[in-house]
Amino acid sequence: MTVTTNKIANRQVICETLLAMAEEDKDIVVLASDSRGSAAMAPFAAAYPEQFVETGIAEQNIVGIAAGLAASGKKPFVASPACFLSMRSIEQIKVDVAYSGTNVKLIGISGGVSYGALGMSHHSLQDIAVMRAIPGLTVILPADRHETRRATEAMLEHQGGVYMRIGRNPVQDCYASSEEIPFEFGKAVELRQGDAVTIVAAGETVRVALDAADSLAAEGVKCRVLNMHTIKPLDAEAIRRAAAETAGIITLEEHSIHGGLGAAVAEIVVQHRPVPVRIVGIADEPAITGKTAELFEHYGISVPHICELATDLLKQAR
Repeated sequence: MTVTTNKIANRQVICETLLAMAEEDKDIVVLASDSRGSAAMAPFAAAYPEQFVETGIAEQNIVGIAAGLAASGKKPFVASPACFLSMRSIEQIKVDVAYSGTNVKLIGISGGVSYGALGMSHHSLQDIAVMRAIPGLTVILPADRHETRRATEAMLEHQGGVYMRIGRNPVQDCYASSEEIPFEFGKAVELRQGDAVTIVAAGETVRVALDAADSLAAEGVKCRVLNMHTIKPLDAEAIRRAAAETAGIITLEEHSIHGGLGAAVAEIVVQHRPVPVRIVGIADEPAITGKTAELFEHYGISVPHICELATDLLKQAR
């Protein structure tokens, strides 16, 4: 599969997709927190001012307003920095969205360590752990711009609360186009076949997983790569197959090593088919500051580290 160098951020793709959908569906309403003038939301605000709500820096209010709109038959999409949306308004997400069963779509932008230089206050490294513990809330992390487009379209069709987290900067393509993506909530996508080790990744780390698998393949080691774009509901069957058919599992995530994708995978493995699992993510500490690539390298979210872990798992299996 041929991929191209991408210069389009996922938040821009979301805006473009919402613009296209709003042209056909006047019930779509976009809510933003102090981002009317941002490159991500400005085009929608200009094109559909009557379908756009700017709340300012008031994350609790934005979720409550969205829930009210949903209860009135509208289809609200909330776009707000993941670090603030997931922490400041978690009570409203739990009660107004999940418990109340309202049809609110929550988009956490600039997630993970996207705001790398701004430190712990702006990192969102606990959001997946918190969101997946809330009953009735779907949690997704699309891998690239093409999957982000499909995920946004799927959110419109889905009835119920969804939390989607994306990064801030463009990500190298994992897919050649949106048309080839069999996107379905709760269904992992096997991007590389293999019977050596399985690498399970979500969001921006999927590209790292693919590059690591390609590097290992060049040495004759074929690793399976699962794009686990949906953290909840998790594709338990894909994980069980991976545990049964490969020597071990490596999980890769832009999140704390506690409570996220790695923990979710381990919960399935330990209950159904125990195999070695290596969880790669951000250590249990205030993450260092710097560019995303620098933080990934520091915490081992890198091709060399993944290759080393895969090699070690294969040695242990012999």
